[in-house]
Amino acid sequence: MRKILLDTDVILDFLFDRTPFANSAAEILAMCESKEIKGYLTAVIISNLYYLLRQTATHGKVIEKLSKLISITEILVTDKKMVIRALKSEFKDFEDALQNYTAELDGHIDLIVTRNTKDFKQSKLPVMTPDHYLRSLNSIS
Repeated sequence: MRKILLDTDVILDFLFDRTPFANSAAEILAMCESKEIKGYLTAVIISNLYYLLRQTATHGKVIEKLSKLISITEILVTDKKMVIRALKSEFKDFEDALQNYTAELDGHIDLIVTRNTKDFKQSKLPVMTPDHYLRSLNSIS
């Protein structure tokens, strides 16, 4: 089963129904729910989502949405080693570096799915947009 790290932007596309990206994000999350793929997040992603969702919804509604999200995904552990790698990296964005090294050093993640592929140029993992990822699955079938 394919194991993917879903970046914050993909989840936000779904939760905020951002056109034209929401459909691809919804399809990927549906695949996580049906266990066709295994989606992963980090605690940083959850924290960022809480902060952004809280701008437009009550604490209770945000907790409800995040609880649903983590019921269909897994959370990767970020430790000191990953933080140090991110701090010493060539990544321009610390948050992206942290996501990347959490996924890389976990050792089980196959790829990162994000709309900001340019921010992950330093990654040793394959990086795809949601649309590209879905097209690659369709070309295999």
